[in-house]
Amino acid sequence: MASAILKRTSPSCLLKSMADSLGIIRGSWRSYAKVAVGTDIVSAAPGVSLQKSRTWDEGVSSKFSTTPLKDIFKGKKVVIFGLPGAYTGVCSQQHVPSYKNIIDKFKAKGIDSVICVAVNDPYTMNAWAEKLQAKDAIEFYGDFDGSLHKSLELNKDLSVALLGHRSERWSAYVEDGMVKALNVEEAPSDFKVSGGEVILGQI
Repeated sequence: MASAILKRTSPSCLLKSMADSLGIIRGSWRSYAKVAVGTDIVSAAPGVSLQKSRTWDEGVSSKFSTTPLKDIFKGKKVVIFGLPGAYTGVCSQQHVPSYKNIIDKFKAKGIDSVICVAVNDPYTMNAWAEKLQAKDAIEFYGDFDGSLHKSLELNKDLSVALLGHRSERWSAYVEDGMVKALNVEEAPSDFKVSGGEVILGQI
């Protein structure tokens, strides 16, 4: 009996239970996410635009222009991955490098662009991309108000980590606006299915 009680109340079990209650683990995205293989990503997020990474001065000179989704996806082969936020641990140390380090393999498969998007402003995304030395390989976009992720139902409340409303960790291969492959992690802290090598094998 004592061993059974200890097993139920071990630290790992307690942490898992707490994470479950906070919605960090075992997410239910599969049952409600709007985006799926076969979805036209432009139609699924009508009127949504993203903000290409840039300095503040570049933002001013462009009159804070945005980029409609159709300009990003239509007539192109695009690999896009979304992550909870710039400068966060898994995003900086694993997710972005997994694409940056094999960019030549994506180009060899005819991919027009590899895109990283997060619920951040474009100035933060720009500084982060420069820090990671990834701007030459990957295009970075801000979804500053979360419109894209809300439209696709890939948004996630990460207030428990003091991040507020952000996004799931995900990746997709999109051809002429149509989603051909989609991977969403069970928890934003996971890095199992959304990395570069996985999506490369799905193209």
